[in-house]
Amino acid sequence: MMKWGTPVAVVIIGVASAQWWMSKGVPDGASGDPLRGAALYAENCASCHGANLEGQPDWQTPDADGVLPAPPHDRTGHTWHHGDGLLFDYTKLGGEEMLKRMGVSGVKSGMPGFADSLSDQDIWDILAFIKNSWPEGERAIQRQRTEAEHQAGN
Repeated sequence: MMKWGTPVAVVIIGVASAQWWMSKGVPDGASGDPLRGAALYAENCASCHGANLEGQPDWQTPDADGVLPAPPHDRTGHTWHHGDGLLFDYTKLGGEEMLKRMGVSGVKSGMPGFADSLSDQDIWDILAFIKNSWPEGERAIQRQRTEAEHQAGN
C-alpha cells in the first residue's frame, strides 16, 4: 500500500514556495522577448544609444548645456549596474523625472520618457534585448542588483 504523506507534503511545500515566490514578485522583465526588443530598440533607441549599443562619444562628460550624452548599453556602459526596476522606470518616465525622484541634482539627462509611445511590454522587450547582449558576468551582477531592488521593496 502506497503512503500518501510524502507526495502530499511535497505538493504542499511546492505550492507554499510558489505562493511565497509570487508574493515577492516575479522578476521584472522575465518575459521580455529579445528578438522583438531588437526591432523596438532599432526604432526607438538606436538613434541616441547607437545601433550596436555603443552610446555617444564622451558619454560621461556633460555637453555645453550640461546634458549627459546617451550612454552605451553594452558592457562598457553602466546599464548593467542597475536593477530591472530602475531601468524600466528610467525608460518609461525619462531621465529628468527619474533624477528628480532619486533626489539627484546638478545633472541633466537627455533621455526622454517613453510612457506615451511604448507599452510596458515593449520596454521589457527592449531591456531583454539589451541584457541579452551582455556577457554572463555582467548579467549575473545585474540579476543581483534586481534581486536587491526586490528585497528593498522597489
